[in-house]
Amino acid sequence: PLVIAGIVQDSDYFEHSVAPHIDGQRVTYLGPVGPARRQEVLGGAGALLHIIDFDEPFGFSVVEAMACGTPVIAHPRGSMPEIVLPGVNGFLVSTPEEAVDAVRAARHLDRRAVRQSIVGRFDAARMVDDYLELYRRILDE
Repeated sequence: PLVIAGIVQDSDYFEHSVAPHIDGQRVTYLGPVGPARRQEVLGGAGALLHIIDFDEPFGFSVVEAMACGTPVIAHPRGSMPEIVLPGVNGFLVSTPEEAVDAVRAARHLDRRAVRQSIVGRFDAARMVDDYLELYRRILDE
């Protein structure tokens, strides 16, 4: 089944293109998922479909999913090519057909390897150290 979670950004699109397919069995909509349920929802997913049509500078939900061991399927836009390592922690796709194939392939990825792919790259201590180094370089200029 397809489980959709999150805030609806475009209510007209959702109402006309998504809502008619929500049947409670094959397709369900959870709405916004707060911090208390996020780990459960992301960790229980076969994959996170992060198919957006803009260049997101950083996908926090993508890293959250990977931290739960959940592979990510995304367009190769914005920061996604830096975060998603094809065949390791997810797949980069350009068409709906590629996304369908990636959902099938995601089953075969090692969820521990998905998690390990971001540990050390995006943990809080590493990010603090990187920011401090950046600030030092800026101040030294």
